[in-house]
Amino acid sequence: MQELLLGAAYYAEYMPYERTEKDLEMMQKAGINVIRIAESTWSTWEPRDGEFDFSILIKTLELCDRMGMNVIIGTPTYAVPAWLVKKDPKVLLTDKNGRKRYGRRQIMDIMNPTYRMHAERMIRKLCEVTRNYDCVIGYQLDNETKHYGTAGKHVQRLFKAYLQELFGTAEAMNREFGFAYWSNAVADWDDLPDVRGTINGSFASEFEYFQRKLAAEFLMWQRTIVDEYRREGQFVTHNLDFYWKPDPKKSSHGYSYGVQPGINHWEASDALTVCGVDIYHPTQEYLTGMEIAYGGDSIRPLKGERYLVLETEAQAYPNWTPFPGQLYLQAMSHLASGAEMVEYWNWHSIHNSEETYWKGILSHDLEENRIYREVRTIAESFRKLSPYLKGFRKRNRIALITDNRALTALDYFPVAEGVKYNDILLDFYNALYEQNMECDVVDAQAVTDSPSSLAGYDVVITPALYTASDLLIEELRSFVGQGGTLISSFKSFFTDPHVKVRAARQPYGLTDVFGMSYQEFTVPGLTTVRGLPVRGFMELVMPDGAEVVERYEHPYWKEYAAVTKNAFGKGTAWYIGGYVAEDVLKDVLKKAAAPEASDWKMEDGSDACWPVIVRRGVNDAGQEICFVLNYSMEEQRVVCPAEAVDLISGSKYTAGSAVALKPWDALVLCTTGA
Repeated sequence: MQELLLGAAYYAEYMPYERTEKDLEMMQKAGINVIRIAESTWSTWEPRDGEFDFSILIKTLELCDRMGMNVIIGTPTYAVPAWLVKKDPKVLLTDKNGRKRYGRRQIMDIMNPTYRMHAERMIRKLCEVTRNYDCVIGYQLDNETKHYGTAGKHVQRLFKAYLQELFGTAEAMNREFGFAYWSNAVADWDDLPDVRGTINGSFASEFEYFQRKLAAEFLMWQRTIVDEYRREGQFVTHNLDFYWKPDPKKSSHGYSYGVQPGINHWEASDALTVCGVDIYHPTQEYLTGMEIAYGGDSIRPLKGERYLVLETEAQAYPNWTPFPGQLYLQAMSHLASGAEMVEYWNWHSIHNSEETYWKGILSHDLEENRIYREVRTIAESFRKLSPYLKGFRKRNRIALITDNRALTALDYFPVAEGVKYNDILLDFYNALYEQNMECDVVDAQAVTDSPSSLAGYDVVITPALYTASDLLIEELRSFVGQGGTLISSFKSFFTDPHVKVRAARQPYGLTDVFGMSYQEFTVPGLTTVRGLPVRGFMELVMPDGAEVVERYEHPYWKEYAAVTKNAFGKGTAWYIGGYVAEDVLKDVLKKAAAPEASDWKMEDGSDACWPVIVRRGVNDAGQEICFVLNYSMEEQRVVCPAEAVDLISGSKYTAGSAVALKPWDALVLCTTGA
C-alpha cells in the first residue's frame, strides 16, 4: 500500500433510493478512499438460476474508476439465494440439531456439490465483470468463514476417510480415542457411529479439528478460482473473525473475544496474500482497547506483516454510540497494532431486516452527522501519517501461544464451571496489555509447522495449553534450554493432540524444565494467594528444585506452591498452578517477562499502564513510532522518554517533558529522527 486506507462496506443495492454518486461524493469529501462491495447479495447478482444482472455493481465500479476510489470485491457466497435452496434443499446445512431452515446467512453446507457448483459459477461471473476495472485493488473471499457445524452424511463420510488415513486400522483408532469406554469400540470402519451423538471428547474434538480444515480448504478453493482472473498487484484477503462473546447485560449483541472455534486462522491464512480481520468491541465507558489490540496481535503474525481491518464499528449497536473522540481513538488503535486499512461496517444504516440497528457512518436519514465529521478528522490524520507508517512493523519479544485444539478440548472438559479457554487466554493477554507489555499471539500449529517461529522471542507464554504434541513440547524445551523464558499456566500439556491424557506426571514432558510436578488438582474453596481468592481451579504443585514464588494460603494446601520459577539450561521456566487473581497474575507476568523498568512513565514516576496504552513499532526509515492512547474520561499526563515530534500536530517534546492526553485522546509520536 502506498497510503493508509480508510473505508466502509457499501451496498447500493440496500439503499431506499438510487444515490450511488451522491454517496461516493460524500465519501470523498470525508476522505474515505476505499469501499468493499458485492459480498452480501448473491440474489441481486443472480435473481434466477443462470440469469445474471450486475448493473448496480457495474455502475458503482464505473463511478469509482472515474472518481479514483479504491474497491475491494467480496465473493457473495455466504448467503445463498432462495432459488438455489428450492433447486436442492441439501445445500442447507445439517448440523447436530438437524437441517437448517432458509432465512439466515451462513446456513449452507460448504461441502455440498450443488452449492459448490453454483458458488463457483457466481465467483467466475463476478470476476469476469470486475477484473478489468482499475479501481479494483483486491478480492475478499467469502465472509467470516467457519465450518458452521456442518455434519451431514457427506461430511461424515469424508471424516471417516480422514480417520482411515490417519490411523490405518479401527483398532488403532480405538486405542487412541479410548473407545473401549462404554462399549464405543468398533471392529470395522463401517461401524463408525454418527459423531453427533458421541460422549467421547477425543472423537468429538477430532471431528471439530477436521471441520476447521474443511473451512480452510473452502477458502483455498475460492482462492484458486479468483487467481485465474485477478491482475498482478491485486490482493486476496478474507475477514477473519473471533469468538463472539454474548453481552451478559444485554446492552448489545456482544463483541469479538479470543480464538475463533469455527476455523483455524493459521490454516486459513494460506489462502490469503494479505490477512484481513473483523473487530467489534465495547465502547463508551467500556472501551478499553483490549479487543482491538488482541485482534491485531493475533492476525498480524499470521504472515509476519501488516493487515487490513475489513470491518469494525462506526455507530454499531443501539446502546454503543461512541462518545466524541472515541472513533478517532479506535482508528489510531488499529494503526498502532499494524493495520494499514480501517474499514467500517458500514457506510449507511440499513432500513430493513436483521441489521437495521447495526448503524453505519450515516444514520437512517443518510445525512452528514457527528460520526461522519469524526471520520473526516480520521482521514486527515491518515494522510499525515501515511509517509511515516510505510513498512511499519512490530518488534515484540513476547509470544502468547493459542490453540484451537485446546479450546475445543476444554469445552468438553471445562477447567471450572463457567470458565472457558478464551476467558483464561484473555486474562493473560489483558494482564500483559494493561501493563504495556506488547506481544504477538502465535498459533501452536504455526510453531510445530515452522519451529524457527520462536527464534525471535525472548518470552513464550502458554495459557491453558491443554493439548500439546510431543514436537511442540520439544520446541519449548529447546527454547528454554537456549536461554528463553517460558511461562505456563495450569491445564497446560495435559493431553496429546487427540485429547488422550498422558500416563505420566504433569506437566508432561516438562517437569524437569519447571522443576516441579503435580498429581492432584481441586477447586480452591477458600484458598487465597496474597489474600486474593483463587478462581475456580488449582493444581497442587510439588516443587522439585524450583523456587517457590507464591504459595496457596489455606490450612491444608499451604505446603503446595501456586507459582514456581526454575532455571533450566540457559533459560528460565515459570509455572502458575492456580487460576490466581488478576493483580497476582499481572505481578507474576511483569516479574517473569519484563524485568526491566518501562521507559514510559506517568507524571508521578510510576510505569505507564492502562488507561494509558503505549504501542510502538519501526518504519522503513528505521524511525520508532509510538502511539500513546488514553482510554479514559480523565486527562492523563505521561513523561516522554526521548525527544519526539507529534506527527499530527507537529508539536515537539524534549526527553523528560510532560505530555498531556485529553480524554479518549490518541497521540502518534516519532521518537527518532523525524
